[in-house]
Amino acid sequence: MRTPRTKLRRKPSRGSHDRATIEAILDEALVSHLGFLDAGSPVVIPTLHVRVGAHVYLHGSAASRALRESKGAAVCLTATLVDGLVLARAAMHHSANYRSAMLFGAGEWIEEEEEKLAALEALVEKLVPGRWGDARIPTAKELRATALLRIPLEEASAKLRTGPPIDDDEDMGLAVWAGVVGLRTVAEEAEPDPLLAAGIEPPAYLGELLRKRVGSARQGSNQGSGDYGSV
Repeated sequence: MRTPRTKLRRKPSRGSHDRATIEAILDEALVSHLGFLDAGSPVVIPTLHVRVGAHVYLHGSAASRALRESKGAAVCLTATLVDGLVLARAAMHHSANYRSAMLFGAGEWIEEEEEKLAALEALVEKLVPGRWGDARIPTAKELRATALLRIPLEEASAKLRTGPPIDDDEDMGLAVWAGVVGLRTVAEEAEPDPLLAAGIEPPAYLGELLRKRVGSARQGSNQGSGDYGSV
């Protein structure tokens, strides 16, 4: 986990190399961002991901430029959860409470059908638990048209900020409200496909999803990862 690229230089008190912390962030975050080089130019794209054991999987079309350029190449994957807006007395001390994970590694192209299926099932089940057993599974043709990129969870770090604003002593007496506005992601009511056949009711697991908090506002002290962020 600890390498020169994951060394916590800026505000190391906010950083963590704890594997459980990194895995928890990756597991809760729905969207991550993949950074790679394309003809020598840096490119960053949003993507869905899933962690299975000691690897993170990304999927897309077999013609995907991002996945093809990442095959066997050095990549960087980041995932971030925003838990709150931090309002300070001074404009320059405004911030956000967040949890982020950064992962470095070489992209591994997965060809084996069984591993592809297992990773795709894990991804679908992460998004909506119970869905894989309800939907039609991929055909052999669909699997051939799907690229799966695997990144080992070996070189990674986490960065976290929690708690109230940190103002200068001379600003503490200002008549300005200061504190934290919590943010969370929630599932809204399901909207049926206009082309849905009559008589098909929403599955029971959607009710569980509606009751589940995908993200929750967190408050506490300050804690983060390397030199790759200003918050």
